[in-house]
Amino acid sequence: MALMNTTDPDFRVCRIGFDVLLDIQRDAEHRSWGTRWTSVDALRSQVKEESVVLRPLMREERAGALRAYRCLVLFAATDGGGAGGVATIDLDPARYLSLDRLDRDPDVREVLVRMFALAADGISMVPKK
Repeated sequence: MALMNTTDPDFRVCRIGFDVLLDIQRDAEHRSWGTRWTSVDALRSQVKEESVVLRPLMREERAGALRAYRCLVLFAATDGGGAGGVATIDLDPARYLSLDRLDRDPDVREVLVRMFALAADGISMVPKK
């Protein structure tokens, strides 16, 4: 797996609908990829039925061919009381490249990447001093 850089030509931050996430999950199950939820029901139990945002983390290549993009998914949690979650899922390259991107502007890309980094490292409410 090779880490992706924000300057890579195939790097993109995308917003996708819940139904698209379910399709990605089903595809990952069909391909027996390990980086996914255990089932559609497991995904439904954790992810609120609304759009999610994803960004690539790594590319997986096998025998010189691109096999999958491993992406971070930022979502509203079903039981979070407004809290969110971050998880990883593998996407087929053709599906990944077909997704509409949010980050065409470099400044927007920079902010979205920073938000993912903060979310992946953990965000909590901090009382002001």
